[in-house]
Amino acid sequence: MELTDSYNRKIDYIRVSVTDRCNLRCIYCMPSEGVREITHTEILRYEEIVRLLSVAADLGIKKVRITGGEPLVRKGLPSLIKAISNIKGIEEISLTTNGVLLRNFARELKEAGLKRLNISLDSMNPNRYEEITRGNNLADVWEGIKIAEGLGFSPIKINMVPIRGFNDNEIKDFASLTFNKPYHIRFIEFMPTGAKEIWSKDKCIPVQEIRDLISELGELKPIKNEWGSGPAKNFRIDGAKGVVGFISAISDHFCGGCNRLRLTSDGKLRPCLFSSLEIDLKKAIRDGGSDEDLRRIFVSAIEIKPEKHYINELPPELLIKSMSKIGG
Repeated sequence: MELTDSYNRKIDYIRVSVTDRCNLRCIYCMPSEGVREITHTEILRYEEIVRLLSVAADLGIKKVRITGGEPLVRKGLPSLIKAISNIKGIEEISLTTNGVLLRNFARELKEAGLKRLNISLDSMNPNRYEEITRGNNLADVWEGIKIAEGLGFSPIKINMVPIRGFNDNEIKDFASLTFNKPYHIRFIEFMPTGAKEIWSKDKCIPVQEIRDLISELGELKPIKNEWGSGPAKNFRIDGAKGVVGFISAISDHFCGGCNRLRLTSDGKLRPCLFSSLEIDLKKAIRDGGSDEDLRRIFVSAIEIKPEKHYINELPPELLIKSMSKIGG
């Protein structure tokens, strides 16, 4: 079966947040005062996630990305990965992490069936990293990346969010990593998904400007995306081993090709990151809903999936949410 929305987009991918908690406090992800943490009774249990994904797989969902918060802070995550890998129809499981705990879990995750890793890293300067994350774990992140590389995770994707006047002088440093390593370095436009005190449109660096900077390192040659569907437009700098990718959520949105749903850690199904539309799956499952009831909810979410987001058309106060609440 295939899920197709009102705009003829095939929906085959779901991002699942397993926790709203994180061991970092990144400035663009949550406000300095933090956010109210979801209680253990509010959060979806692993067996509930597996049941929901089994229903989703029957409807045509093939790819699952585990997110948070920081997913590795939730106890027993490899067991969830293993259970998801056994669901008929699920072809790929990936994980987004800040990398701090990766060195402790990389092998177990690989053995459980995890296929791909995305590591969020916005500075290679220890002082700036600490300022961005409000933590001092940069060495741990690099150790985790090395271990994951040695275990055969491929490609290893490193996500950087350039912020004007803050870490934009590291754009070419990140791109240069691809000369010697087969990493995928992905540059993501700064989005209004965190603390009000830092977001402003002038701090968002358009993808075209980022590309122009990286082009100073060598010719950017477009390459076909061979690593699954996604919003990144990928290139290889002439002579490089790795790949640079650009995600233009603000300047040139990719909504026309969006193929995903999001499941929040407290059980809300969201058809769009930047929409407040959501349907409560947790209530349905805990009220004794049948698989058919859950199927109808998934189909309803597809039916209300908006054509596009409205980041550029609404005031920031209507858009800013904590990514730790929604799922990165």
